[in-house]
Amino acid sequence: MPIKKCQNPKVPAQYEYDLQKDICQYIRIQYPDLIFTSDLSGIRLPMGLAVKTAKLRSSRAIPDLLIFEPRHGYHGLFIELKRPNVSFFKKDGITPATEHYAEQWEMINKLLSKGYLATHCNTFETAKTIIDSYLSTTK
Repeated sequence: MPIKKCQNPKVPAQYEYDLQKDICQYIRIQYPDLIFTSDLSGIRLPMGLAVKTAKLRSSRAIPDLLIFEPRHGYHGLFIELKRPNVSFFKKDGITPATEHYAEQWEMINKLLSKGYLATHCNTFETAKTIIDSYLSTTK
């Protein structure tokens, strides 16, 4: 089954969902025994359902993709996904571009301090490279 690239990158609200969907499809095909999950925050939900799902999380800054496989001394791999052409940082390359991105960056650093590999990316190819690199060697 061929993997399709994100269907409509011109629709920002839909793009992150398509990116997550495509990455999850890639993982299911390439690594069928891998345990992973994808957060629902990239999906537009009716307000009532969005409120309910938010109450089931410890934080709104949880990364989008969670891979529960120890490798390279890490407990697992977590990836925050962004749309292409969306910069996670301001022009200085250090300061998160928004308050929400600052929360996400803080979460990435917390996860790193707890022994997880956590990062962010904004394309299918970059996510694929990160995942393949992470999973390329044994525990």
